[in-house]
Amino acid sequence: MLKKLEELSKRYAELNDMIQDPELVRDPKRYKEIMREHSHLSQVMDSYAEYKEVLQGISEAQHLITEEDDHDMKEMAREELKALESRVPEMESALKMLLIPPDPLEEKNIIMEIRGGAGGDEASLFAADLFRMYTRYAEIKNWKYEIMDASETEVGGYKEISFSISGKFVYGSLRWEGGVHRVQRVPETEAQGRIHTSAVTVAVLPEAEETEIEIRPEDLRVDVMRAGGPGGQCVNTTDSAVRLTHLPTGLVVIQQDEKSQIKNKAKAMRVLRARLFDLEESKKQAERSAARKSMVGSGDRSERIRTYNFPQNRVTDHRINLTLYKLDQFMQGNLDEMLDALNISAKEAALKSAVPSET
Repeated sequence: MLKKLEELSKRYAELNDMIQDPELVRDPKRYKEIMREHSHLSQVMDSYAEYKEVLQGISEAQHLITEEDDHDMKEMAREELKALESRVPEMESALKMLLIPPDPLEEKNIIMEIRGGAGGDEASLFAADLFRMYTRYAEIKNWKYEIMDASETEVGGYKEISFSISGKFVYGSLRWEGGVHRVQRVPETEAQGRIHTSAVTVAVLPEAEETEIEIRPEDLRVDVMRAGGPGGQCVNTTDSAVRLTHLPTGLVVIQQDEKSQIKNKAKAMRVLRARLFDLEESKKQAERSAARKSMVGSGDRSERIRTYNFPQNRVTDHRINLTLYKLDQFMQGNLDEMLDALNISAKEAALKSAVPSET
């Protein structure tokens, strides 16, 4: 670890020189990357400086104990040594966590897609429950959300709904929510009180900027049509719905939530760009060695990640074997305990591959 920290000290010095160069601001993308790395290493260097002070203090205390003749001075040195040594494990643990390079995607906004799976009407109702859960969490975090598209069911649920969330550290907080969410409860329509099991799939897509994903006009087919769905003023009145087909990948995005064709096309482009970006990131992850993959989950949307058991007021995340008996609070958007545990687990897994165990 100390060798790694010394290497980062040299890199930090290089970055300090780079940010003094007035030419850097002329390249916005590189400027952003350099400033992000500099900000991360500033935290590392501050912690490293404090760690070195403690090690220096330990060395001085040990010297006093060995060389000092005065009994009182020796006792003071022993007390100081004990206090300093007790700080070392926690400081080393914090430093190891800081040595994990930050993921540039963590700061991105997201587009979240929720789809009802097995379970029919009950699955659509739970899709609506998850939408409310995530938007309440967004409100708690002072993030903004916007519905991109929604397909409602007659019982008041969602066959599928997509929405964007923007704010600070959105993807970093919600990135592990993608997968199959299983619910166990008595549906409102169940007369005999039997517990049913349904499933909903969630996708979390980091939202790409226009400069990150280029969509060539010749690669895109745009079709306009009349909006459809269960009611709504815009249904069957104007050709406002837009379908985008990305010819190289075959990805299709249909947007009909807005009455304006222009607005629907703009939203569809955001969704398409996010899906293409997610496709590229998935390819990159697949190319990495197994040792560098997170132990939290594969990101496969077919993977069952969590069970919500309403009769027991229990929510269980199967990837980290964490069970909370506070499902009622969880559904109100109080997700931090679970999300923090997922992020810590992911960092610990990354740490095993990024930093040798010996110091």
